[in-house]
Amino acid sequence: MSSEPKIRFGIMGCADIAKKVSRAISLAPNAELSAVASRALEKATAFAAANNFPPDAKVYGSYEALLDDPEIDAVYIPLPTTFHLKWASLAAQKKKHVLLEKPVAVSVPELDQILAACDANGVQFMDGTMWLHHPRTAKMKEFLTSEDGFGELRTVHSCLSFPADEWLHKDNIRLNPDLDSLGALGDVGWYCAYSILWAADYELPKTVIATPGAVISEAGVILACGASLQWEDGKSATFHCSFLAKMESSITAVGTKGMTLEVNDYVIPIAEKEASFVASSSQHVVSTDIPQEACLIRELSRLVGEIKVHGGKPDLTWASRSRKTQRVLDAVKESIDNGFQPVEIGN
Repeated sequence: MSSEPKIRFGIMGCADIAKKVSRAISLAPNAELSAVASRALEKATAFAAANNFPPDAKVYGSYEALLDDPEIDAVYIPLPTTFHLKWASLAAQKKKHVLLEKPVAVSVPELDQILAACDANGVQFMDGTMWLHHPRTAKMKEFLTSEDGFGELRTVHSCLSFPADEWLHKDNIRLNPDLDSLGALGDVGWYCAYSILWAADYELPKTVIATPGAVISEAGVILACGASLQWEDGKSATFHCSFLAKMESSITAVGTKGMTLEVNDYVIPIAEKEASFVASSSQHVVSTDIPQEACLIRELSRLVGEIKVHGGKPDLTWASRSRKTQRVLDAVKESIDNGFQPVEIGN
């Protein structure tokens, strides 16, 4: 058994998604659930009790107090997007490694400030896109990169939607332009854009154009939208994201040899311990010992451990992927704002 210490995590905020990540930290073999903070001590105390925090876990009534704790190695930040710049940057300045909920920022310029703070302080950055860490994702990538079978990527379509009817009648942060101004584009479109870039080996498209017909709330928040992406070599992709449609979580990728990759539950697998995909009519099932969110924590803790114990450097791969995804979202938003005109981004 390894003698390396577990990475101690603090959670900044008591959002619903933090419940899932708290459990993931508990399940990851190289992580430890060590603290939670809220702007109200009572809320943080109740969160810790409801989510099986260890008896010795610390509870703070302010985010600053958690960041000042020298025993915390890394923080998970599930705060509204407009708060990310302030708190992720401060966390990095306090030498805390950063796990940041998606979308990671309102725009690329804000994200660049966060990443600059992480770089200046030698801390690991990772976004909270869980499906990338499921072993199924690695198996799907093996199929996509098989020259004998799939060939080169030609087209991708990604869709993530669900009916958020009750949100439309409540004060949900995703519909508040002062908290999460990107709406559906940031919340679910992030997954669509990321999945397309993942399939394209993170090569940015040359041109992005939003699909006419985006649905915008009275407050100016995107409720549904789509986009088309084009590469110089002829690859193309489309995506649709929505708070107004039935549940769908799919990727379809087609290669030059006519083979197709299909997955219909890519964001959250139907089963926790196994997940499947279809590769040219053949179904493949991939098992995992821990759920994908715990796989994410395990990988982040491994990277932090390399820095903390072995004096390694942060892995910038994750920051680069997050930034490219944010660039696509920025381009889609720009296209919508400019009457669905094409936006060139390039590499």
